[in-house]
Amino acid sequence: MVELKETRATEKGQIVIPAALRKKFGIKKGTRIQVYEKDDQIILNPLTPELIRAKLQKMRGIVKGGTSLTKELEAERARDREREERKIESWPNLR
Repeated sequence: MVELKETRATEKGQIVIPAALRKKFGIKKGTRIQVYEKDDQIILNPLTPELIRAKLQKMRGIVKGGTSLTKELEAERARDREREERKIESWPNLR
């Protein structure tokens, strides 16, 4: 069950995140928080080291077989380069 919390915005638009939520999500002084809008809601996403590690692990899983994104991009670029070279070789004026 979702427990609703309420806070008020200051004149400068600042809000206080309730202590229980700060503790639960590891929010400490200086923690960066990503803020975005989704479906008419304001979403606060704390950028803690644990969350960043989890997101990186998830992104690694997106690329098939655990291949690094850099290697995948390099391979794609090599395929593009080969395709372009074949096109150039097929031009009659360049032979």
